[in-house]
Amino acid sequence: MKKFSLLMILVLMVALLPAALASAQDLHRSYNIGAGSYIRVQNISGDIRVIGVAGTTVAVDAVVVGPDRQMISIEDLSTNNGIELRVKYPQTGNTNASVNFEVRVPSMVDYNFDRVNSVSGSVEVTGVRGRLKINSVSGEVTAKEITGTVNANSVSGDVMVELAHLEGTGDMKFNSVSGDVIVIAPAALGADIEMSTLSGALETNFPLQIEEKEFGPGRSARGTVGAGGGYSLRLSTISGKVSLTGK
Repeated sequence: MKKFSLLMILVLMVALLPAALASAQDLHRSYNIGAGSYIRVQNISGDIRVIGVAGTTVAVDAVVVGPDRQMISIEDLSTNNGIELRVKYPQTGNTNASVNFEVRVPSMVDYNFDRVNSVSGSVEVTGVRGRLKINSVSGEVTAKEITGTVNANSVSGDVMVELAHLEGTGDMKFNSVSGDVIVIAPAALGADIEMSTLSGALETNFPLQIEEKEFGPGRSARGTVGAGGGYSLRLSTISGKVSLTGK
């Protein structure tokens, strides 16, 4: 009986070994950081999703996928002042692996999301407070139900932002080279606004005059809405639609 039990344990260990190895590169961690702390996630290949939730801690789940998953690592450079996570690839050769991040943050706490980037993948942020700077080279960039200020950029992908409430100060820029730029702002927005597209439609329900170039393509709008002076919004794309609406 003892020999049989030992044999069964060895069989189970061998069977579970691939699963253990498969999760060796993943990161599952919780952090306790105060209001105003920074949150930085820098990805190479894969999506980043940030969600505002109830609670007092920040929880991160980063899952590595792909046949070369063992060749990449996730560096945790966090300090008492904030969270910083970076994905590290080998310096040479092609690596077929990606990392998908899900970051859950307390929805009622202001954070400084000053570096949330993916080179190849989408970035989506929902229901958070604070200052956001989110970017993708190849992928969509989306921010919804945001209280604070947002800067969002994509080289090849749409940029879609919904500002529930504006708080804080600073310029806000929403840019794409190849993709639509769509921003929804509070109807009582007070801001200096510039909008432009080289190839695409330009739409707004704010009292701004849309102008078309006399020679060549391109549309633009510029002006001040509401009391103005508190914020500045810059929306631009080379190839795509630009839309600013208030609700």
